[in-house]
Amino acid sequence: MDSGGLTLSCQFIDLDLGGNQVVLHADDAEEIGVHPQHRVHVRFGDESLVAVVDTTSSVVEPGRIGVFPGVADDLGLEADAQLEVQPAEKPESVEFIRKKMNGRELDTDEIARLVEDMVQGSLTDIELSAYVTSVEIHDMNIRETTDLTRSMVETGEVIDFHDPMIFDKHSIGGVPGNKITLLVVPIAAAAGLPIPKTSSRAITGAAGTSDVMEVFCDVKLTAERIRSITNDVGGVMAWGGAVNLAPADDIIIRVEHPLSLDPRSLLLASVMAKKRAVGAKHVVIDIPMGPGSKIATMEEAKSLARDFIALGDRLGMQVECAITYGGQPVGKTVGPALEANEALRALRGDPDVPESFTKKATAIAGILLEMGGLARRGRGQQEAQRLLEDGSALETFSEIVQAQGGPEPELQPVGDHTWELVADKDGYVAGVGNRDIVAITRSLGAPKVKGAGVELPKKEGDSVEEGETLLKLYAESEYKLEAARKLATSKDPVTVEGMLLERVPEFREIGDEPSGPGPDPSADGNGGIRQVAPEADDDNEADTEAETAADGS
Repeated sequence: MDSGGLTLSCQFIDLDLGGNQVVLHADDAEEIGVHPQHRVHVRFGDESLVAVVDTTSSVVEPGRIGVFPGVADDLGLEADAQLEVQPAEKPESVEFIRKKMNGRELDTDEIARLVEDMVQGSLTDIELSAYVTSVEIHDMNIRETTDLTRSMVETGEVIDFHDPMIFDKHSIGGVPGNKITLLVVPIAAAAGLPIPKTSSRAITGAAGTSDVMEVFCDVKLTAERIRSITNDVGGVMAWGGAVNLAPADDIIIRVEHPLSLDPRSLLLASVMAKKRAVGAKHVVIDIPMGPGSKIATMEEAKSLARDFIALGDRLGMQVECAITYGGQPVGKTVGPALEANEALRALRGDPDVPESFTKKATAIAGILLEMGGLARRGRGQQEAQRLLEDGSALETFSEIVQAQGGPEPELQPVGDHTWELVADKDGYVAGVGNRDIVAITRSLGAPKVKGAGVELPKKEGDSVEEGETLLKLYAESEYKLEAARKLATSKDPVTVEGMLLERVPEFREIGDEPSGPGPDPSADGNGGIRQVAPEADDDNEADTEAETAADGS
C-alpha cells in the first residue's frame, strides 16, 4: 500500500464504545507515526472511514487491528479481513470547536462541517466534550441554533409524508411517570391528525415513552413502517433509536450525560431536529416546571417557550408550548409496566386514575386539536376529553398497538415482590421528590426490567393518617427489592408534614433572670407560638398537581 501505511488483519472486539474507534498494537502505531487519540484512514475494498486510535501492547498482536462493532458494521467486515490503515489529518472542525471555546460565532458552513464530522465519527469524545462545554459557557445565538438544527436533520434519515399537516408533541423531560403520550397520540389520531411520534428510552430516568409502549408492542420500527402505520391508523409510537433520525443528536447526548450538561441551544436543536426529521409542521412542546424538574421557575419556562417558538418560525414549523406542573411525578405510577397499565386504565375510563394525569394529557392533546383547526382556541381540551370518554381514543390506541405487532392491549403483569413505605404520623403530603423516586425505581431494575416500579397512593396535598401507604415498591427479584427498600428508607421520597409546623418557645436572653415584672410566657395558653398550616381543600386535595393548563405564549 502507499508509503506511511500498513495492511493489518481484522480482529473483532465485542465492545460498543460509540463512534469510530480502532486499537493498534503500540509497535504498529509507532511505525506509522500515530499516538492515542490520533486518527487513521481505514479502508476495506471500496469502503473507508476515519477512526480514532487507541494503542495496546497486549489486546491485539502486531499485524492486527482491533475493530469495534460500529466500524465493523460500517465497513462490512468479516473475521481476518485485510484492512489498509494510514494516518489521517485532524479535521478542520476541531478549529471550529476552538473558535467556539473562545466565544466566537460559527458560520453556517462551519456548523455544517462540524455536524458532518460528528456523524462520520471523525471527532474524539474529548473534542466533542470541548464543544458541548463551550456551548454551555458561551451558548449559541438563534441563527447558529437554526443552522445546527438543519444540519442535524440533513445528515440523517428523513421521513417525508408529503403532507403539510403532520403533528407531533414532545416533553423536555425531567418528570417521572410522564406517560401522557400514550393518551395524546391516540386522541389526536382519533380526531384525524396524523402524528408519527418517535420517542426515546430512559437514559438516566425511570422509563421513557418507548420503554412504556414496548410493554404492549414492538417499538423498533423502520422509517417505512412509521410512515405506513401513520398513514393507515393515524399515529405511531416508535423508538427513535431504531431509525437514523438526526444522528448527531444522539452523539451529542452521549457526551452531555457524563458531564451533566444540557445547554439550552443544544436542547432546542435536539428536539426540533427530531420533529423536523419526521416531517412535523405543527408541534406542541410540554415544558414541566417546578421543584425537582429541569425547569425550576415560570420565568425560565416562558423564556424557553419563546426560544422554541422562535426556532420553529425559522424552520417553518408552528410551535406552541404548554408549561405544566412538574414538581412531582405524573399520575400515581413510575416504571414501564405500571405506567402502561395506568395509561390503559385511563383510556378505558377507570375512575381511579388520577384526574391530574388525564387533565394534563387532554390539555396537550387539546392544543394539537386547536392547531389542526378541529376546535376553537380554548375548547380543544373539551374535545380531547370527549374523544377520551367516548372510547375513540381507546379504539385508536388498540389499532396502533396491533399495527406495531402487539396483541389487543391488556393490563400487564408487574413485579410480584413488593414492599410498602408507610407514614409515621398523621398529616399531609408536603412533597414528592422526583429525583428520589427515579433513583428508587431504577434500583428496582427499571427501565430494563419492565415489571419494576413504584406506586404512589398519596400525592402532594393529600391528607395522610399514620400507617397509610406512601410508596409501594414492585420488583421481580427479592435482591432488587431489598436494595430499593434500603434506598427508600435512607431518603425522604414522600415528605409528610403534621398540621403543626413548628413550635417556637419564648425568647429569653441568656444570663440573669428578668429583674422585674414582665409578660407571662404562658399567656397564650401553650407556652409559645404555634404556626398552623392552612386546611386542605376537601374537594380537591391535589389542586397543585392539576395545574396543567397550557401557557399561550
